[in-house]
Amino acid sequence: MTTLSTQGRARRLRELHAAPEILRVVNVWDVVSARAVLALPETRAIATAGHSIAASFGYDDGTIPLETTLDMVGRIVAVAGDVPVTADLDDGYADTGDTTRRAVGVGIVGANIEDRLRPVDESVSRVAAAVAAAESEGVPFALNARTDAFVRAAGRPVEESIADAITRGRAYLDAGADVVFVPGVLDAETTSRLVEGIGRISVIGLPGALTAAEYEKLGVARISYGPLTQRVALTAFQDVAADLYRDGAIPEGTRALN
Repeated sequence: MTTLSTQGRARRLRELHAAPEILRVVNVWDVVSARAVLALPETRAIATAGHSIAASFGYDDGTIPLETTLDMVGRIVAVAGDVPVTADLDDGYADTGDTTRRAVGVGIVGANIEDRLRPVDESVSRVAAAVAAAESEGVPFALNARTDAFVRAAGRPVEESIADAITRGRAYLDAGADVVFVPGVLDAETTSRLVEGIGRISVIGLPGALTAAEYEKLGVARISYGPLTQRVALTAFQDVAADLYRDGAIPEGTRALN
């Protein structure tokens, strides 16, 4: 049951980003995965994984049509009730303002929009357009402005990636972003420098990265897990399928989550 308005859920998401404890969001990709996470009392917000939704529909990451993404995330919003939903909107598509307006229209109250290392001025303009569009709809949208300073800079010295992330991150916050997403396997030193240089940042939990508790101690605002949650689910599914082919049986204790 939903009692909060879109504006109320947006304000709640912003409050979670600003809280001293790290916001842990477990990424989902469809209604049944969302319901499984929503059933946990620790869930304070829902984040969708663009990569995972794309894979579910047979698209490569970053190529799914916006209409398909919004349809699925809208379905997730419908079952989330008062729990705010933040969506992965890839790079915001051709017009970040129009994309944001359409996202707000299906009840999305926050989003990742990646810069794909476009020129800084262009990237800032795209962030500003998304923020302005949400404001025109009367929604304090929690934009998680993503910089690809690490993941799209193969071979570049780490120092250059840190400096680039800080430059971009500061500019995105100045343009109205709520938090800056810096994906990559970030060690403690790099994370500390990013927090000091940018302020409110979010990270992704990857194999080899720090734990959520460790990132929290360093001042990180949010951690998400991208396509990794779907990969864990698919690994379990493929493993049980292989076992069934070997004349195995459905494991005892399997829960009826669907």
